[in-house]
This record gives sequence, structure tokens and C-alpha cells, in this order.
Amino acid sequence: MTDRLTILGSTGSIGAQAIEVARARGIKIVALTANSNVDIIEEQAREFLPRKVALLSEEAAADLKVRLADTDIKVLSGIGGVCECAKEETADTVLNSIVGMAGLLPTLDAIEEGKNIALANKETLVAGGRLVMNAARAKGVNIYPVDSEHSAIFQCLRGTPKDRALKRIILTASGGPFFGKTRAELEDVTVEQALKHPNWEMGAKITIDSATMMNKGLEIIEACWLFAVPEDKIKVVIHRESIIHSAVVFDDNSMIAQLGHPDMKIPIQYALTYPNRYESLTDEIDLAALGTLTFFDPDYDTFDCLSVCREAIRRGGLYPCAANSANEQANMLFRNGKIGFLEIGELVGEAMEACNNIENYTLTDVMAADREAREIVMKKSGNEIGGF
Repeated sequence: MTDRLTILGSTGSIGAQAIEVARARGIKIVALTANSNVDIIEEQAREFLPRKVALLSEEAAADLKVRLADTDIKVLSGIGGVCECAKEETADTVLNSIVGMAGLLPTLDAIEEGKNIALANKETLVAGGRLVMNAARAKGVNIYPVDSEHSAIFQCLRGTPKDRALKRIILTASGGPFFGKTRAELEDVTVEQALKHPNWEMGAKITIDSATMMNKGLEIIEACWLFAVPEDKIKVVIHRESIIHSAVVFDDNSMIAQLGHPDMKIPIQYALTYPNRYESLTDEIDLAALGTLTFFDPDYDTFDCLSVCREAIRRGGLYPCAANSANEQANMLFRNGKIGFLEIGELVGEAMEACNNIENYTLTDVMAADREAREIVMKKSGNEIGGF
């Protein structure tokens, strides 16, 4: 059970819902970070009076420092400031909801200081899974998944012996806004169309990842690290209603699933209050009102990001990092109108194949692979770095 919490990425969708949960459960917030949203983080800081806040943007942090001059809150800036908040000594748990590869360094710093991690930043494990899991084991730190799918798996495995006979993980996917479309039909889709997710309200980057199904590919990799299973034990199933958040199958073919409304406050609260359960901010499901739940196999040919991620984790080493970083760059290019929708998967695949792999990588190797993958995407898309 969390008593004192740091939230990394407090102004985003997950961070804002974590704020709601902390408020409802009476959890003390001791540090907050964000990218540049001064207005929202000022409101949060004045409500919770944390010891520290940090903004990645130096300019925004300077503004916030002036605004909070009448308080005792320490205002920090840049990645150094974010990492200092991640190490805040009074926190017992750090919830990381930073978007993308930027979440890796603060996660490692928090683990080094012995903080339990509530992880909503899947890219941390995708890019540096071996580093993160080894560090967590060395420090005796718990990693509690916040992604709805991984929280579901975590919940389904509670009470199972450590030598459990786990046959398979069923990772559910909504299918995003383009379920059932062919590659030809996706040739000219717009950013606006890709941002219309049928079930979840999320930030722009993750919503595009859902449209390409890259998000599910990243979740396959994350699940391999969190639950110590090989890629071939993870099956993806399209479940349009987003009610079953994932399931596990045991050797006796018993299947256990976790159900709930598509509302992130359920997995956030479970991560922060584990092993306890409390009244939720989310309504109970009415199964009769739902009527029908549907399931389909994914289309690996149309949504090639899924195949790229499976291949990346099979190869191991720096391949998952390269795939993730290439996707971050390609996703941004698409959102900025620089490439087409289908080019995202193509560029991710090309960058992954070009990866200079190192099996027993260091943090320096991860950062180098990150830069290399982004450069490959920019070059192959005709958008030289700094040129847009």
C-alpha cells in the first residue's frame, strides 16, 4: 500500500487519473513532474503541496518557479530535475506515466533509490528491460503494472504458486479505429481519423500506437519482461468492447480473466494499493446490459507493427529498443503530417533490421541504439533531423 507517492507525468491522462486516485485514497503526493503544462501542474502543486516539482521545459519551469514563489515547493527543470523527483527520499512509490523512451532514466534512478514502481511507461521495459528487471531484483523493488492489460495479467496470477503451470497469456486488444480495414483502405487515412479511438481516451502518441497496433506489440515485449515468459506464450486477441482486459491460461486449460470498464483508474488504484482492494471510482459492470462480447484474431499483415515487435523480442538485445525508438520518431512524423500512416510500420521494420545489436547491453548502448534508430527513420523518410 502506497503512503507517499511521486507521479512522473502528472499532467497527462494517466497522471491526471492517478491524481484522482491519490485524492480519493488519501495518498500523500511528495513530488510531481510534467513536460511543460504550467497551468495544470501549478493547480496540482497548490492542492497537494509536494516537496518538489519538475518540468522538462526549462522555460516552463522558470515560469512555474515564479508562480510558486509563495510556497516552499522546490521547482526543478530538465531531465535532471525529473530524475531528482524520481529519487525523492520521502516517496515509497514512483508512478511513471511519462510518454516514451524518456521514462527510462527516471525509472532506473527511482529503482536505485529503492522505490517501488507503478509502471505506466511501457517503453521503459521495451527499451531497457534487462537493465530494469536486473536493477529491481538487486534492490528488492516491486514493479506494479499500470497498463490495463498487464494489470489484468498480474491480477489473474495472484495466488498462483511461483512454479505455476502457465500455458499462455491472452493479451486483449481493442483493434483501434481501423479494425477490419485492409492496407489499401489505410493508405490515405488522416491523423484525425487515427486519433478517434473507439473505447479509450488517451494521449496522441499512444492513440496513434493503438491505431497501428504498435501499442500491442510493445505490450507483448513488456509482458515478456514482467512475467518472465517467452514471446510464443503470448497470444493477442482482438476484443472490441475492451471489457476483458487480458487473461491467463494454465496447463489444465483453465482460463482466468479480469474484467472491468475501460477506465484506467482501476489498474492505477490496484498498483497503488496492492495487495489491498478498495471501493473504486469506476462503476461496476452490468453483464446483462453488455449482452455480447466478441473476439477475433489480429491481422498481422495489415498491422505489421505487431510482427516487427514479435521479431524484435525474439531476437532480444537492442532490437526492441530500436523498434521502440523508430516508432516514437515515425509516430511523431505522422502526427506532423510528414509521412503516411502505413509508413510508420515500414520505417519501424527497416530501423529494427538495421540495428547494431548488443546482447548484454549497457545504458550507454541503449541510448546509442535510440539515437541510431531515430536517425534511420529520419533519413529513410526524407526528413533529416532538424529539418522539420
